[in-house]
Amino acid sequence: MTRSARLLLAASLFIPAAAAAQAKKPAAKAPAADPWAALLLPTKHTPMPTTAAITAADLKTRLFLFADDSMQGREAGTAGNVKGVEYIASEAKRFGLLPAGQDGTYFQTVPVPLFKRSFDVSATLSVGGRALTPWVDFLPRDPAAAIRPLDGVGVIYGGVWTADASSTISAADAAGKFVVLTSTVTTPGNPPNIPSRPEVTARFREAAGVAVVGLEGFPDSLKTLYQQPIVTPQVGGAAPIYMYVTAEAAGRLLGVPVANATRGAAGGTLGGNLRYSVEPASLAQPLRNVVALLPGSDPALRNEYVIIGAHNDHIGMQPTGEAHDSVYVVNHLFRHGGADDAPPQLNAAQQAEVNRILADVRKRSHGKSARRDSIYNGADDDGSGSVSVLELAQYFAAQPIKPKRSILFVWHVAEEKGLWGSAWFAEHPTVPRENIVAELNMDMVGRGAATDQSGNTKEGKPVFGGPGYLQAVGSRRLSTELGDLAEAVNKSGKHGIKFDYSMDANGHPQNIYCRSDHAEYAKWGIPIAFFTTGGHADYHQLTDEPQYIDYNRMAQVDNFVADLAKHVANLDHRVVVDHAKPDPHAQCVQ
Repeated sequence: MTRSARLLLAASLFIPAAAAAQAKKPAAKAPAADPWAALLLPTKHTPMPTTAAITAADLKTRLFLFADDSMQGREAGTAGNVKGVEYIASEAKRFGLLPAGQDGTYFQTVPVPLFKRSFDVSATLSVGGRALTPWVDFLPRDPAAAIRPLDGVGVIYGGVWTADASSTISAADAAGKFVVLTSTVTTPGNPPNIPSRPEVTARFREAAGVAVVGLEGFPDSLKTLYQQPIVTPQVGGAAPIYMYVTAEAAGRLLGVPVANATRGAAGGTLGGNLRYSVEPASLAQPLRNVVALLPGSDPALRNEYVIIGAHNDHIGMQPTGEAHDSVYVVNHLFRHGGADDAPPQLNAAQQAEVNRILADVRKRSHGKSARRDSIYNGADDDGSGSVSVLELAQYFAAQPIKPKRSILFVWHVAEEKGLWGSAWFAEHPTVPRENIVAELNMDMVGRGAATDQSGNTKEGKPVFGGPGYLQAVGSRRLSTELGDLAEAVNKSGKHGIKFDYSMDANGHPQNIYCRSDHAEYAKWGIPIAFFTTGGHADYHQLTDEPQYIDYNRMAQVDNFVADLAKHVANLDHRVVVDHAKPDPHAQCVQ
């Protein structure tokens, strides 16, 4: 599942003490019998021949191959991703599926023009004749677009960003202004009181710029990350610059201490402009979706398609290694949402607890648990989805009676880069877009234990997995019938799925609906259902490895999705779209 930024935890053999804020208290402990037994599990698995049935054994064989260290984290544009993509295509061919990519192949190349964008430190920005210093007074976030002029623009205090944005100025009042905001909302994964950038920019998209107060709370690792150049597709048009500022800098912008500012009050006038240097960039390897077709059995319906999808990429490698068990222990104690939580900073007592656990685990593993690790294997994200779709492909290909409609299996590339592969396929599908009746997306379907913090409610209350746990996102946003059908199939098929809809709430700060490939289909009015077992402490971490996956849970989810896909494909009508279709070129907002 994609994120706007990757947060890295700098864990060494033993986690150093930190004088900063104390890490949050754990919301749940691992099972009392042996909380750290997972660190003693084997990291390799002998592959076995897969079968037509959907089984945990098949899924385990596939995932240990697909999320192996040799895949080097499958980052889009790297040799590791190419290796993973070619494995998928070879399996699709082995099952007897038809190639449905370009030029009679299983591949669809995604020709995204890329640019390297670097902040120009020679650019100046001032207010009242006093310069603001980048990385000290403000930290800009690249909008991947031309920045609107700032010279001569007036500053306005936008108010306090709350969960419903009711305490801020209107979008009309912000147009053409430089808006300074404070916030009481902390989006998961952000420092304290830092809200969702997409939500803020969506509201103030006609502003010249937006500055959110709270730069003092950023860890140095995040400041360093945001200073790095980005490689991105160029967005057309101009956009407001978005930045984080210190309270002192906000006071200079507003002319009064930010604590004394009144919503809608005018501040100073900006001088100078910010800019980014832009140069063409390229990736080492091509970006390719994998597309395979199971033709339908009904002559009248086989030209309609049900898509089952996942994403084939992850986030690659980091330059230096860390002790695997250190990362695992710290995150499972103090960072239950993985990269959706900020990196913890441990006090002396917490450091002592970590060291005690590590000493015990290393004794029992004869030191093997402390192996140096630099690969983001992405076993759950989205190795679990990718191999689940492979398992479904083999299952459907082996059925003596095929579904009436055709099933198109699509493994999207570069989801982690920003949904590039699914955006390209949805805009340039290899089958007529108007003939796609639904898209079922599987992203992170290998966890969901009672000890996994799978997310948070809209109000910020932690949500945990359990028996049969599965999040359903977007299943009724375009088609009520599709969501109802999922519930009915679960009941009639006795799949034992317990749906959690809490992450699907409008305005949810984690914005899950917009963070995976289904969102690109929904933009075009195609009914979607996104299924995931949710987040956990290993999300976007070095510890997302195949030995930690619940393969029985994966098989349970796969069997349910197979049943649902079969029902959608065999309906005597297309699932009804009874909600307004969005603008396909508008920004996704949950």
